[in-house]
Amino acid sequence: MDIESIERIKESALQKIDGAKTIEELDQIRVAYIGKKGEITLVLQSISCLRPEERPKIGALINKVKRQIEAALTQKSISSIKEEEFDETVPEIPVRLGRKHPINQVKEEIVGIFSQMGFGIEQGPEIEQTEYNFDLLNIPPDHPARDMHDTFYISDNLLLRTHTSPVQIRVMKKRKPPIRIIVPGRVYRRDADVSHSPMFHQVEGLLVDKNIRFSDLKGVLACFLHQMFGEDVPVRFRPSYFPFTEPSAEIDIGCILCQYKGCRVCKNTGWLEILGAGMVDPNVLRNVGFDPEEWTGFAFGLGIERIAMLKFGISDIRAFFANDIRFLSQF
Repeated sequence: MDIESIERIKESALQKIDGAKTIEELDQIRVAYIGKKGEITLVLQSISCLRPEERPKIGALINKVKRQIEAALTQKSISSIKEEEFDETVPEIPVRLGRKHPINQVKEEIVGIFSQMGFGIEQGPEIEQTEYNFDLLNIPPDHPARDMHDTFYISDNLLLRTHTSPVQIRVMKKRKPPIRIIVPGRVYRRDADVSHSPMFHQVEGLLVDKNIRFSDLKGVLACFLHQMFGEDVPVRFRPSYFPFTEPSAEIDIGCILCQYKGCRVCKNTGWLEILGAGMVDPNVLRNVGFDPEEWTGFAFGLGIERIAMLKFGISDIRAFFANDIRFLSQF
């Protein structure tokens, strides 16, 4: 094998590459010249038959020719692809714009309504200490909410927060009244069915000031619910119990899914509970260093998924987390 033979192979390969019309032809040329059994490959393997003093020069030339053939194949492939695949008459591919998840849409609407009422926005950790999640909220050690079947424990003193209420404790420990905040965020409980999810979203609300009464709480929540669902939607307050509020209430809204007639989501009552609220328990105020004789307040917590189900007419909460593009594209 001499220099002239190698140059002839190069010229032959470059000539065929230049005349190729399709990608398939270029692939055939690639195999014929630099494939495992191609001409350049065989020449390279025959170097061992040359005299030792000739090997470096011939080897360098073969490698140079191989690189030239590879470069020519690449350049021709690019131009061939452009010629074959570009058709200026083909309509453009429509761009599908993404949309906000319905949970985020509802959360932003809720935050917007309370922001207009003067509530600030606070955040807190999702991995919480039992002190903030239970103890300082007046939840006793034997309360069912602490049980393993309700709570995701990480250790004896750490857990995935079961509500956004720990943030109100953190804020009250750092700040003096008056306080007017909402806390949107994810919470976790061991619960799963058509109206419950192990991970869901809450908005906590807290207002602490002088001379705050239960009527203030009713006014704020009724105003919020009527802005969310319309002035004609019925709202009712029912006596309830929460360790961190006294007195406490659950707030129901007429089930929009069935027009108050009864369905599986509202358990055939015509009502759906979407809020828990009450006056901040004096023990909670004392736990954060506030004098309950001087300061009073109210707190509430609402589920964003529950409101979204009513607002969009969705009967199964699990649809929000299935990541079905057909479902999400409706919003």
